[in-house]
Amino acid sequence: MTPAYDSLLQQLKRLPGLGYRSAERVAMHLLVEKPDAMGDLLDAMVGARDAVCRCQNCGNMAESELCAVCEDTNRDVRTICVVEHVPDLIAIERSSAWKAQYHVLHGKLSPIHGVGPEQLNLQSLQARIESGDVTELVLALSNDIEGQATCHYIQEELVQERAIRVSRIGFGLPSGEG
Repeated sequence: MTPAYDSLLQQLKRLPGLGYRSAERVAMHLLVEKPDAMGDLLDAMVGARDAVCRCQNCGNMAESELCAVCEDTNRDVRTICVVEHVPDLIAIERSSAWKAQYHVLHGKLSPIHGVGPEQLNLQSLQARIESGDVTELVLALSNDIEGQATCHYIQEELVQERAIRVSRIGFGLPSGEG
């Protein structure tokens, strides 16, 4: 193939969820089958890069200082669902079951991978907790060692002796007699 095609393929393979074959299909689609779509895609990518930022309150995607969730006055500001990543927030929102606030950590503690508290979005969570408005945290983090460690850190270092209820989401299937 060509050097430009190879460069595009290498960049596409770096995207999550795209292996060699998927990247190859996308590249061929954009270059050979629908080359007119490339301009619209590039415009959308540049527009998103320039417009989308992190919500200063919760860490969700936003196009202004606050995201749509934080600006929604119908949500319970006393209860916060803590999630690892924005796609977790989106999945919960899609269910329409949660009518309170969120907080996106953008990861979880993982000393093996060099992720400590400083690399996570914990300072703004601490500020929200210290404001005195928060009465409950629902920790919706993964059920692995890093998720457990992150939950423990939040409970021990951020919540401490405050009158805040802390709970975890359920995992797995019920296994009792019904």
